[in-house]
Amino acid sequence: MQDQAFPEPIVSPLLAEAPESRIRHGFFTRRGGVSEGIYRGLNVGLGSNDDRDRVLENRARVSRWFGLQPERLATVHQVHSPDVVTVSADYDGARPTADAMVTVTPGVVIGVLSADCGPILFADAKNGIVGAAHAGWKGTLTGVLENTVDAMVALGADRRQIVACLGPSISKASYEVGPEFIDRFVSHDPAYQVFFTPSPKDGHAMFDLPALTLKRLTDAGVRAETIGLCTYADPQTFYSYRRTTHAGEPDYGRQISAIAIMEN
Repeated sequence: MQDQAFPEPIVSPLLAEAPESRIRHGFFTRRGGVSEGIYRGLNVGLGSNDDRDRVLENRARVSRWFGLQPERLATVHQVHSPDVVTVSADYDGARPTADAMVTVTPGVVIGVLSADCGPILFADAKNGIVGAAHAGWKGTLTGVLENTVDAMVALGADRRQIVACLGPSISKASYEVGPEFIDRFVSHDPAYQVFFTPSPKDGHAMFDLPALTLKRLTDAGVRAETIGLCTYADPQTFYSYRRTTHAGEPDYGRQISAIAIMEN
């Protein structure tokens, strides 16, 4: 059944605390789209096997929520990297390989896709600079968050003015990992042991990726909060790669988290 309702994204109180600014943002759910079947709702994943025309209509709905044309939605080809690109005024619709974007350009929506990984939106409302990052465990560990902040500073942002919000992502209660995964993190920093709690399965643990994400953000010198919603636990609202895998489904949709500087 098609969901023809208009998207109603989740808004961060921290990112919205400067109502006089021209920055608008939203953590979109799977509600408000035209995809069907296992993709039901607002699937924006061009890399999924969903009908392409439906995906393009869903992406257009996201753009229209911002009051902009579909071609003004900028996304990247995400590969779990620490790489950041700057979206300029001459944005041509390309999707470079990276996992984060920053911009000072009004009238362009920058968005990251997710289905368990952390979508993080950044804003320096005073200086009119925004960012968006896709951070799963690999991107978080290898520095995509810090690189996004640095890229915003390079554009003229004040690190002390930057706020960031982690959107819906997989929670500790739904993220069981094995011993090799734990060793990777503890080898990087023994203090990271705090983000793992033993699970009933021998040698395994529950991993608190949201807590690690917030620590990396605050250590980078920005104020940060989390929406606090789990993608895995709410199939009616969010797509989830891990839930799809556990259910043996052939593919999964992606939700988008997006931010823009609105034109005067």
